[in-house]
Order: sequence, then structure tokens, then C-alpha cells
Amino acid sequence: MAGSLLAPAPPAPGPTTPAAPKGRVHRLRRALSERRTRFGLLNAAPVVIYLLVLFVYPIFSTLLLSFKGEDGGWTLHWYANALQGSNLEVLLTTLRISAETSLLSLVIGFLLAAAVSRLKPLWAGLVMVIVIVPHFISALVRTYGWIILLGEHGVVNNALTDLNVPGAPFQLLYNEIGVVIGTTSVMLPYTVLLLYAVMKGIDRRLPAAAASMGAGRLTIFRRVYLPMVAPGLVNAGILCFILCLGYYLTPALMGGPKQTMVASLISEQVMKQSQWNGAAALGIILLLLTFAGLLMLRLIKVLSEAAKNRGIS
Repeated sequence: MAGSLLAPAPPAPGPTTPAAPKGRVHRLRRALSERRTRFGLLNAAPVVIYLLVLFVYPIFSTLLLSFKGEDGGWTLHWYANALQGSNLEVLLTTLRISAETSLLSLVIGFLLAAAVSRLKPLWAGLVMVIVIVPHFISALVRTYGWIILLGEHGVVNNALTDLNVPGAPFQLLYNEIGVVIGTTSVMLPYTVLLLYAVMKGIDRRLPAAAASMGAGRLTIFRRVYLPMVAPGLVNAGILCFILCLGYYLTPALMGGPKQTMVASLISEQVMKQSQWNGAAALGIILLLLTFAGLLMLRLIKVLSEAAKNRGIS
């Protein structure tokens, strides 16, 4: 009886749950009333308007256009048409050429970046200028340069013929080989820049420490060097893949009918067939593939950070 009398009374029911939302609303109002916040919003307004007008509105309009049928109603016909028949073959060709370009860019870019990272700063800067400067030349000029080099009577085939290489001259244009060579030359500067930045940040004492412990060159490369440059390889590969998905000029000039890519198909549907709805559906599919690549990049980054944290703990 005494225990029950001395026990504390339960708290009276009251409106305690709305306190948190009211507190958040109050903090938001107080933040908006500050001069610094208003000044920041004012500075951000031009950027927001720019993105809404030139990015969000065109994409939203294209999305609506891809769902409109010829009778003005809503339909998924254009997406079904884009994922079957010749359009599906073009999409698969685009994915294949993009993957081949990314792989070749990674191999060449890795070797070049690894060699440049070992040079003295003066020579490294000179080589990087040589790698980057062609990127500032018009893509059309570079593509015609490759056409001159790789033609049947071009510099490459003439050199191979003079060296009595069996099978020369080779067909290096208007096929997948020519497209991959041309697109790789465009994507290579991005790969070299990304990998060079990663390789320059590697502590050279780590491979030296592994060598002092008796590890061979292959073991050092596989277990020490490669894991440290792996994030750069992933970033460069996905970046090249995404950029190559929507590339138009080089595949259109250096490829044949079997190397038609999505960007060329969109141009043909708009310019020759006036089929804006089908082109809009292809554009949205291409955008979704780009977002999928970015999402994969983000996912790999999160997983690598989680693995690194587990290793530290």
C-alpha cells in the first residue's frame, strides 16, 4: 500500500508528438529569415532556373513525347518498338561498341598513364600535353584524319604492305574495327587523365616495402599496385562507356550499316522519317542507360568504402 502511494504518478497525456514537427518548422522559418540564407537562395536562383529551363524541361518534354501515340493518347508502343527488331540490334551494337571502346581505352590508358607517372615532372607534363591537345581539335577533323590514315591506300596500309605483312592491305574502315579505333582515340584522354591522377597519388614506398619482403613483380602488381588503382580503372571505364553510348560523329563516318549506333538511329528517325516519338523513346532509353552507369559507379564506390572500413576495423 505504501509502495503504491509513493510510486510516481504516470505523466499526463499531452500533445508531445507534434513538438518535433513544430520545432522543425520553426527552425526552417528562422533559417529563411536570416539574411545569409536569403542571399544564398538569391545566388542559387539563376542556376536553378538554368537547370529547369535547359535540363529538366527538355527531358520532361521528351519523356511525355515518348508516351504519346499517333492518335494523341498515351501508349508504350514506341518503347516496345525500340526494344525489338532492328532497333534492338542497334541498341545491342551500341552497348557492344561502347564496351569494346572502354576496354581498349583502359588497356592503352593504363599503360600510358603508368609510364607517364614514372617520368620526371617536366617530361610528364610534356607527354600529358601531347595526349590532351588533340582533344581540343575538332572531332570532325580528327575523324577525317583517321579516315586518311586507315584507308585502303592510307598511311597504315601502305606501311603494312611495304613490310610484306600477310593479308595487307586490311579493311580498317566502315566496319567495327574502324569505329572502335576512332572512338578510342576520342575517349583515351579521359582515361589517361583519371588514371594518371590515381597513379600519382600512390605511395611508392608500398611496392618497395613489398619487394623488400620478397614479393616478386607480378605479386606486387597483383596484390599491391592493382588494388590501389582499381577505383580509377572503374571510374575511367564507366565514364568512357557512358560517353560512348551517345557518341555520334565518329561511328557515323567510320562505320558501316552494321555499326549504326543509337545516336545515329535517333538522327535518322528525326531528320529522315520525322518520327519524333520513336526518337524520344530511344533518347529516354539512352538516358536510363546513362543513369544506370552512374548508379553502378556510385554503388561500386559505396561498396569499396565499406570494404575499406571493414579492413581498417
